[in-house]
Amino acid sequence: MSPLPEPREDLRALEGYHSPQLDVDVRLNTNESPFPPPPAFVDAWTDALRAAPLHRYPDRAASALRDAIGAHLGQPGERIFAANGSNEVLQTLLLTYGGPGRRALVFEPTYALHSHICRITGTEVVEGERDTDFRISPTEAGSLIAAERPAVVFVCSPNNPTGTVEARATLDAIVGAALDHGPALVVVDEAYGEFADRSALDLVADDLPVVVVRTYSKVWSLAALRLGFAVGPSRIVDELDKVVLPYHLSVATQTAGLAALAFGDAMQERVTTLVAERRRLEHALALLPGLTVFPSGANFVLFRTAGDGHALWQGLVDHGVLVRDFSRWPRLDDCLRITVGTPDENDRCVAALRAVLEGR
Repeated sequence: MSPLPEPREDLRALEGYHSPQLDVDVRLNTNESPFPPPPAFVDAWTDALRAAPLHRYPDRAASALRDAIGAHLGQPGERIFAANGSNEVLQTLLLTYGGPGRRALVFEPTYALHSHICRITGTEVVEGERDTDFRISPTEAGSLIAAERPAVVFVCSPNNPTGTVEARATLDAIVGAALDHGPALVVVDEAYGEFADRSALDLVADDLPVVVVRTYSKVWSLAALRLGFAVGPSRIVDELDKVVLPYHLSVATQTAGLAALAFGDAMQERVTTLVAERRRLEHALALLPGLTVFPSGANFVLFRTAGDGHALWQGLVDHGVLVRDFSRWPRLDDCLRITVGTPDENDRCVAALRAVLEGR
C-alpha cells in the first residue's frame, strides 16, 4: 500500500486540462493575442507597480479595479467580480452555486474547462447537444432545463472551439427557462465577446440570474497576467466574495487591469484588425479544397477537412505551423482550429495548409 493518501474518489480518473506546445515558427493554437500590449501601457503599469507598497497585502476587494471595469462597461462596481483569469471566475461561480448534489448544464461541443471545473468542484455535468451548425436550440435547451433542473447553465458565446455566437432570442429563451424551472444561474462565457457583433451584457440586472464572464487575456494582450471578471447581480457578486480566497488578486494584476483601461482606443484598434484578419482567413480557407469553414465571431476559425484531420495537423507542424487539433474530439471529427495571428502568420498558415493539401 502506498504511504501517500489518495485523491478524492471522483477525481482519480480526471485528466488535467492541457494545450500542448511545440517548438514551431508559427504558433496559432491557444487563442492568445498575436500583438504585445502597447509600450505605453507597460510604462504606465510598471510606474504604478513601482509606487505600490509591496510589503502590504493588496486591496482584498480590488475596489478600484472593479469600479473602473464597471465604469468602462456602464455597470456599477458592485456588479463586478475580478479574479485570476476567467478560469478562476468560473471556478468561484461553481464553488458557490455548484457542488455535490447540484448539476450544471453545458452544450457540447464547447469549452472543455466548463465540465472540467464542474468535476473538480463535485458538480454533476449534464450535456446538451448543439445543432449541426453548432448553435443551441432554444427549444431543446428549455426542455433540458425543465427536465434536469440544473443549478448552473453555461452558454459559451462566441463558443469555443466553434466560434458560434448565440442569437439574442436563444439567450432570452434560456434565461426564461432558468427562471421558470429554478432559478438557475445562467453563465454566459464571453471570453471572446469583444470580437462578436453582440453581447449578453445588457441582460445583466440585479433581478435576473445572469452572469457574463470576460477576460483581459485576448484583446487586452494580458494573457500572462491572468485577469478575468464577471458582471452579474450585486447579490451574486457578494456571494462570490465570500468564497474566493483572501487577497487572491495580486497588486501586479490589479494595477495592470487599471492601467489597461486607459488604452481602450488601442484595444479597439486590435479588435478591428483581428476581425478583419479573421474574415480574410475565413475567405482564404474557403478557397482551399476539401475544407468546410464554420462562421466565427471570435479570434479563431474552426474548419473541417474532408480527409484525415490529425494527418493534416501533423503536416502543418512539419511545415512549422501549430494549430489546435480537435480532429478526434466527439462531434468535431477531422476539425482543426486556427487562432487569428498577425497578417504574416496567417499567410504562412494558409500557405502551409495549401502545401499539405496538395501533397507538397
